[in-house]
Amino acid sequence: MADLEEIEQTLNTYVRPLTFPVAIKMLKSEEEIPEKTRRPYQQLKKKVAICQGIGMSRKLGWAVAMGKEDMQCSLGAAPFGFFKNIEFFDEGNLAAGMFAASKEVGKKEEDLVDRFDYGLYSHILVAPLNRTAFDPDLLMLYGNPAQVMRLIQGALYNEGGAIQSSAMGRLGCAAIITVIKNDECRFLVPGNGDRIFGMTQDWEMSFMIPMSKVDTVLDGLAKTHKGGIRYPITSFFNFEATFPPSYQEQMKIWEEEGEL
Repeated sequence: MADLEEIEQTLNTYVRPLTFPVAIKMLKSEEEIPEKTRRPYQQLKKKVAICQGIGMSRKLGWAVAMGKEDMQCSLGAAPFGFFKNIEFFDEGNLAAGMFAASKEVGKKEEDLVDRFDYGLYSHILVAPLNRTAFDPDLLMLYGNPAQVMRLIQGALYNEGGAIQSSAMGRLGCAAIITVIKNDECRFLVPGNGDRIFGMTQDWEMSFMIPMSKVDTVLDGLAKTHKGGIRYPITSFFNFEATFPPSYQEQMKIWEEEGEL
């Protein structure tokens, strides 16, 4: 597998993301947290959402570790297993009245969310690639739809098929769990919380790559680029435009005067 510096260089060459691609790892104990990693509650005296910590990493270049003590967003914390699961969440109460018409409708959404077992992991660790002092579980990039399209093309070049996605407009952070459990790339329409607390912009989407798929994605990006599929998207210039009548009259005068 390419090292993280090579990975970052390749992504910058073929995708050109505007924010740092980040590496993500689920930790089983506090002892695994690398030195010089920011802890939101300990150092900033603030509890945060998971998407907020990811935003800190990709926009500020920080390595950030978030555990039970850092959690402010119960919706995001629940599927990551930092707290014991409770019926209040399962029944759809967190969705009802805001994202869903009733608890019953909200439950249909919550039942679809992948989860880690309670206590399996203690922290989620996020860092930009150039500050990653650990072996990641996956990489995550944000970009516009055209950049995400290039990542999809790269991921499929050697394997074919299609990249899957699902979105509820909320709880986008749980896609991290899906990628780890299924060992597959995913693209995502970020949810409301990611846009409010993670500072994700209206035009941004995200793409996640498990480490087992990194080499094939990078190879696919390079080979599709060589084949002419590129970002920035190429434009077709082999045409003759039609201009306003006065412009055409000027050209006619030059033609009559022998200039053309």
